[in-house]
This record gives sequence, C-alpha cells and structure tokens, in this order.
Amino acid sequence: MPLQLYFGPGACSFVPHTLLESTGAAYEPVLVKLHKQENLGEAFKAINPRGQVPVLVDGGTTITQIVAIVSYLHDLFPEQHFLPSEPLAKARVLETLGWMNSTVHPTFGHMLLPHKFTDDAALHEPLRRFNTAQYRELLAELQGIQQQAAARGDAFMGGAHFGPLDAYTLTLLRWGTMFGIDPADTPTLWAHVQKVAQLPAVARVLERERVPLSLYKPA
Repeated sequence: MPLQLYFGPGACSFVPHTLLESTGAAYEPVLVKLHKQENLGEAFKAINPRGQVPVLVDGGTTITQIVAIVSYLHDLFPEQHFLPSEPLAKARVLETLGWMNSTVHPTFGHMLLPHKFTDDAALHEPLRRFNTAQYRELLAELQGIQQQAAARGDAFMGGAHFGPLDAYTLTLLRWGTMFGIDPADTPTLWAHVQKVAQLPAVARVLERERVPLSLYKPA
C-alpha cells in the first residue's frame, strides 16, 4: 500500500505534500475539506483524534505534526536531502523549522481564528490587528534567514536542496497575503518563494490544491 498524505488545501500540510511530490514515489494524496470541517468529523478523527492535518499514513503507522513527518520523510528518502547530513547544519534547519511551527504559524492562527483564543467577541478584531503586526515582523525575520542562506551561496534555505523550510516559507508568506500583507514588503523572500513555486513538484501541488501564490489586494 502506498503512503497516504491527508492534506487541507492551503494549509501547513503543503509542506509534506510538496516533499512527497518531489520524491517521485507512489503515494495517495487524500483531500480533507477544512472549510467543511471534515477534519472534525468522526471519519477523520478516527485517523487523527486531534482533528489536524497533515497526517502521514505508512501501512499501519500514522504520523502527525510537521516536524515529525519531515524527519520521517527525510529518513525514508535520504537521496532527496530534505535535511542536511552534517549534524550542526541539520540542527539549524530543524531549529528554524521548529520556530516556524511554534511561533510564526500560531501567530497566524491568532489572525485567522481569534475565537479559539478568547470567547470575548469584542477582543477578536484587536487580537487580529495585533497579531497581524507581529506577523509582519516575523516575515521580516524570515527574510533575514533566507538572505543569510543566499549569502552562504545556498540555493535553498536549508542548503543546496529544496526542503521543508522553502515549502513552509511559501505557505507562511502566502498566508500573510490573506490579511493585506504585501509580499513585496519582503522582496528577496518573495523572489525566493516565486522561484520555489516554479519547481515542478511544487507547481503540481499548487495546482492540485488549487491555491494561488498570493491573495494580496492593494487597499
């Protein structure tokens, strides 16, 4: 049985989705309609009781959470070099990946779903505004990480090969455009994301998920 990846269009599951697609291996992408809350239904919760994507299923084994799935795919497909082989370089990529997942991503969560963080409706819009400002700063920090990689002569954010940092950066920058953040405000990051989007595997996933690279509309 091929690997199965449960994904939501435009969600953070884009990261393992693009990694798997780039391997050329047989796998089954399984669409979970988040806008219809299929992730909260009994069928999906039988797979992941937390009701979250991504979920990777390998035979009788189920793996959740981006960092764990990325690590598993790296070990399953070592020839893809999703993570560096040198210990410190690998640690640095995982360090950045963890920061994206634990800091940048949750900040967006406060923008998109403020009701999950307070039941006071009067606070929803202030919470969204505050976190949007924070998100802009985090994208600027992310651009600094990308610029450091470029200064080292690395083609991608984790080194010489396309990997999870590139896919997550595309996702995070795209999310910002949903809240009026112009990707051109971080020009070198935006240029990198556009380059990544042209990779054949990434382009196929963008088409499969039917998500545009930018939703930014000038005021």
